[in-house]
Amino acid sequence: MRLTAPWRARCRFKTSQMYQPKELIPFTELKSSKKIEELTSRSSRLLIEYGIVKPTSPGYFALLPLAFRSLIKLNKIIDDELEQINCQKIQLPHVSPANIWNKSGRLKSVGTELVKFKDRQDKEMVLCPTHEECITSLVGGYNLSIRDLPLRLYQTGSKFRAEMKPRFGLIRSNEFIMKDLYTFDKGCEAALQTYQEVSDAYNKIFTRIGVPYQRVEGDNGNIGGTSSHEFHYPAGIGQDELLWCSACKWGKNIELNNDKQGSDECPGCGEKLKISKGIEVGHTFLLGQKYSKIFGAQFTGAGGGGGGKAETLEMGCYGIGVSRILAAAVEVLSTETEIRWPSSLSPFSVCILTQKTGTKAYTGVDVDNLYEKINNIFPNDVILDDREKLSVGKKQYEADRTGYPILVLLGRKNMNPDPLIEIHIPSENISLELRPQDGLDYLKSISAKYLI
Repeated sequence: MRLTAPWRARCRFKTSQMYQPKELIPFTELKSSKKIEELTSRSSRLLIEYGIVKPTSPGYFALLPLAFRSLIKLNKIIDDELEQINCQKIQLPHVSPANIWNKSGRLKSVGTELVKFKDRQDKEMVLCPTHEECITSLVGGYNLSIRDLPLRLYQTGSKFRAEMKPRFGLIRSNEFIMKDLYTFDKGCEAALQTYQEVSDAYNKIFTRIGVPYQRVEGDNGNIGGTSSHEFHYPAGIGQDELLWCSACKWGKNIELNNDKQGSDECPGCGEKLKISKGIEVGHTFLLGQKYSKIFGAQFTGAGGGGGGKAETLEMGCYGIGVSRILAAAVEVLSTETEIRWPSSLSPFSVCILTQKTGTKAYTGVDVDNLYEKINNIFPNDVILDDREKLSVGKKQYEADRTGYPILVLLGRKNMNPDPLIEIHIPSENISLELRPQDGLDYLKSISAKYLI
């Protein structure tokens, strides 16, 4: 069957129309390429080469259509789990007046990483790397009642940090996308309960993403507070060193320990702790009253109406490095030449590959019908490689390197009187030749793994 305009018009996503400016280097040149040597991490190199992201200046990146699709999927996972524990999504401004940072003491303590500028009224402003000051001054401006608690507000948006030396692409950049949640409770016990609920939600989020992770005790750093935990993806380029017990899964950041010999025993099970490296992708803090006292964030008791005694709110803050996760997941799972996404974050779950123009007519598979049936199994998650001048073999080579988890090939076996389609799952070394209906049944049987 000729690949003519009618079916093209009905296929929603097509490679020929996808903005993906690839800079692929032939496999034979990979080891000798100076360009490869200059890039500082596997994920940075792969994401740039395959047209997923593009650097615009040191530490700043454009997320291109495929990256943005992954971002949407990740945000959905985060939103799903936070909504389950009654978190409400908001949007705070990227810019805040420097005076509130001065009030908290962080205008100086954060140092040169804080991006500052003056507006046209000569007022000093800050491009926010985080929003503790902004959210607490906002909440402090209203008279909350105990009936309003617990209050859990979060956002997902750009943050800014003037890195001395941006590294590893999206993993350590000057502008990054972060999810930050701020919680307000009536007392220490309620704040601890919130901390546990959010920590459980984080475990669900990282489990759904599907990249192996470690939760460890962390350093409070510039955020402050009484306790914190970090979520890490184990990776050789990780800039954090972790003491980790593989037996009971307890760990801590080595910053909390002066001994780097790895000889500490795990307090839970007595096993020796080993040193590993990790990329921090999430952090939870129990803040106490550090910011709420400064900005007058209070609530009144059950009496309300101004008749109750005003008390200071207990706070927590919880971050997830959204854009960092995209790069860190690729860093952990990929080979040196091929992107491997976690199934939950792949830009498209299925890529259908057709023969080039001029190939003998297909005898049994209607491409448009096949696309629609697969799209019913993976809603809005299927892309068709309809490029007319590329052979199916070259399309497979590019799709494999771009990291689509499921490839459906309409190759030579599809031209038989009894046509077969090929299904490839590169990350699992699965390669099948099936009749079209059997292929659809197989795709349906594995679809739950890819649906978010």
